[in-house]
Amino acid sequence: MERVKDALASLDHPERDFPALHVAGTNGKGSTCAFVASALQAAGHRVGLYTSPHLVRVNERIRVAGDDISDDVFGQRILEVLERYPSALSDPMTYFEFGTVVALWHFSRERVDVAVLETGLGGRLDATTAANPLVTCITPVSFDHMEYLGHTLREIAGEKAGIFKPHVPVVLARQDPEALDMLLLRAEHLGVPVRLEGRDFEFAVRDTGRLAYQGLAWTLEDLTLSLRGPYQRQNAAVALACLEVLQAQGVAVTPEAARVGLATARWPGRLEEVAARPPVVVDGAHNPAGVAVLLEALRALYAGRPLHLVFGVVADKDRGPMMRALFPLATSVHLTPLDTSRSLPPERYADEARALCSRVVVHGSLEEALAGARGDADATADGLVLCTGSLFLVGAVKRLLARNLGAMQHRQ
Repeated sequence: MERVKDALASLDHPERDFPALHVAGTNGKGSTCAFVASALQAAGHRVGLYTSPHLVRVNERIRVAGDDISDDVFGQRILEVLERYPSALSDPMTYFEFGTVVALWHFSRERVDVAVLETGLGGRLDATTAANPLVTCITPVSFDHMEYLGHTLREIAGEKAGIFKPHVPVVLARQDPEALDMLLLRAEHLGVPVRLEGRDFEFAVRDTGRLAYQGLAWTLEDLTLSLRGPYQRQNAAVALACLEVLQAQGVAVTPEAARVGLATARWPGRLEEVAARPPVVVDGAHNPAGVAVLLEALRALYAGRPLHLVFGVVADKDRGPMMRALFPLATSVHLTPLDTSRSLPPERYADEARALCSRVVVHGSLEEALAGARGDADATADGLVLCTGSLFLVGAVKRLLARNLGAMQHRQ
């Protein structure tokens, strides 16, 4: 953390120029941040949103008032930071560290009213932890990045709890008991007020099928979520609790603005349908817990449709549980490399895949894999193509489809 703190000090502490919500966890962080930012914007605030990773362009990581930072302004902010902190070149910061400093500097220059900050990997040693939050939040904690965060839920939760600040309130999603025990222990040690899902707030589905929220002070009925999938209900509940606590901390936001925020939030790459005939769905699930909620969503939205899977994974992910959950449900599986040095070559796990699905094809490129899956889906009634396993894959699919659409429009 020292380099980040030194850089921010050289910039006269831009992180102190605005209140912030700081969100950590394993799954659901991005959607929760998107819901909160959308609601705050509906309440009339100028909102800064910092998330990672990006899907198509790095500009997606830094947003103000719903807009990605432009190329020109991004370049300008980078030069401004380097001018004030030249040590970033002589003692190089990591990609994420430098990006975080640039984001905080940009939010200060843009005079945002409030910022929503998503951690990158963990919490305790995450660059975003140098921020000055008004409220913190932990979404569900599960197994991911074990080589950095630990091999038990207790260890991982301890790293996530590193975002806690003394006496700064935290909103906790419903957790595995092992993770919850550690989070509550850390909160008690720091004198952190806790707002816990299931005890202090909850989301419900009424008999009519309508969605409702019962919170700390708000009771909201007939809610609409812009993001698809049953799992988004929990993310929405956590977001609403964060908004309630922000309101109690002095940030002006109303239940009406929260309702609008839930109905209008955008968060690409999560159960997103990016093409039709046959439908192509992309989802960034990249750990066993993420795959579990993805399958729940598929059963709710695409029940009974033959599944043709495009799958790619990075080498440091726990691929076995993901494959065992997904592959037996697929009519065909198309394995693809990813455009990253961390990609696991499909040939390395093709035999594992063939033990789980009768039709497995290894491809040399994503373009081939997607074409193969779409061809198989065309050959089956109501076939569905699902691309998952990594956010790198989701971004690459979106780029490929956008490029193909652009080429087709150019020919026309």
